[in-house]
Amino acid sequence: MAHPSRNTRPTHGGNVAWAAQIANCSPHGLLDFSASVSPLGPPPSVLAAIQAGIAALSRYPNPTYGALRQALGAHHGIDPDWVVPGNGAAELLTWIGRDLAALDATALITPAFADYSRSLRAFGGRPHPCPLPLEQAIAGMVDWQAVLQHSLPLQRSPQAWGLLVNTPHNPTGLLIPADVIASWLDQFALVVVDEAFMDFLPPEQQQSVISLVADHSNLVVLRSLTKFYSLPGLRLGYAIAQPERLQRWQQWRDPWPVNTLAEIAAIAALQDSDYQQATWRWLPPARAALATGLQAIPGFLPCPSVANYLLVRCDGQGSAQSGDGISGPDLQHRLLVNHHILIRDCLSFPELRDRYFRIAVRTPEENGRLLVALREVMGWRGVRVEGCEGDGVMG
Repeated sequence: MAHPSRNTRPTHGGNVAWAAQIANCSPHGLLDFSASVSPLGPPPSVLAAIQAGIAALSRYPNPTYGALRQALGAHHGIDPDWVVPGNGAAELLTWIGRDLAALDATALITPAFADYSRSLRAFGGRPHPCPLPLEQAIAGMVDWQAVLQHSLPLQRSPQAWGLLVNTPHNPTGLLIPADVIASWLDQFALVVVDEAFMDFLPPEQQQSVISLVADHSNLVVLRSLTKFYSLPGLRLGYAIAQPERLQRWQQWRDPWPVNTLAEIAAIAALQDSDYQQATWRWLPPARAALATGLQAIPGFLPCPSVANYLLVRCDGQGSAQSGDGISGPDLQHRLLVNHHILIRDCLSFPELRDRYFRIAVRTPEENGRLLVALREVMGWRGVRVEGCEGDGVMG
């Protein structure tokens, strides 16, 4: 099937301009499952705060971002001096990459977010892959300690290596227990934990390691505000680490990395407990219903996830009325052309090749529309799944 080559494909999800060209429609006409962003939309409190703060655009932001750091510190119960905001988590990942590149190598649990290697290689760093057993991941039974033990050199010096991991893991959505990460702190000179999707778990279920930063100068925790609060266009993330490290980063950065409206939005979002509760009510049943609907389609096997996305393996059964299997890129192309639905192929995760795709969890109605389209592409009639509206039996 003719569709754009791998070289023209975007590395990240959410590139609706690229997808709209394939679908031959307006970007606004696409239903985007490729970006793992909350479908609830920005909180009304945030939109109101932005509107009220428009006049502040005539002034430069406060370069110390005192109010924002105070709000983030209060949110996590830590001193504001231990927090630094950034122009998205990606900007902070650049300075993390500079720190890690000073070491002999950095262990990455793969498949891994493409920006990790990007940030390391920008400063001549050496990523060292530690492959995640995909069969274990699909079964939700990963031995995280063994993943590192089986892949690291026996003669490795703990004082000369770094570790960069994310939890919940992207793209699988699996949670790495905090006690496992704690056990790695003595094994590496610098441990960076990307918790970009941790907010999607209710507080009592989170496995954050933020509380360990106070006693470990070699620990950095990276967070994002834009995914949970549906604000990716504002670009806002933050890092938590001991002040000496953050002060060094400040000497490398451009001035005013966070714009005024992003700062205003973040402070308002952190205070919106109603929105947070609504997200925690929406996600678990919507995710479970979507996973059930996928499992009902022969050839699809979703990975158990605690995040707001699902990694799905194409097992090669009953594809497109031929029974020969379907690849993630081909499935993406058919959904775009025939249904104006965008999913994430996993070609940017080399270990997954073309046998996987990733989808965000959206509203029940939108999830139902996706399931109908998937069954049509695969040539299967499905049954209605509770929790996914609009996914009735195909005619």
